[in-house]
Amino acid sequence: QVQLEASGGDLVQPGGSLRLSCQASGSTRSVYVMAWYRQVPESQREVVATIRIGNEYTQYIDSVKGRFTISRDAAKDTLYLQMGDLKPEDTAVYYCYAGGSGVFWSQGTLVNVSA
Repeated sequence: QVQLEASGGDLVQPGGSLRLSCQASGSTRSVYVMAWYRQVPESQREVVATIRIGNEYTQYIDSVKGRFTISRDAAKDTLYLQMGDLKPEDTAVYYCYAGGSGVFWSQGTLVNVSA
């Protein structure tokens, strides 16, 4: 089992920056991919960015390329999402995901981009 705890969501103005964190614990050695997802009401949860454990290969959806950066501190078992030039359409509940021996999710953290 892997436990994930996401944090860092906040109210931020358009154009601002925010960093989300996801602390992993438990059987983290079994994880081979981690990701950030987001969800708005009445919509499906969508993947925002992924990172492969080991080679640290990253992928992003088009709408966040050049603005968001996913990274990982292996020593701290912590995943990050650095978000810049935030837009109102980035407003969502963000979730941390880990895939390995199973599928694991964090609780959500709300990012609200509003003037």
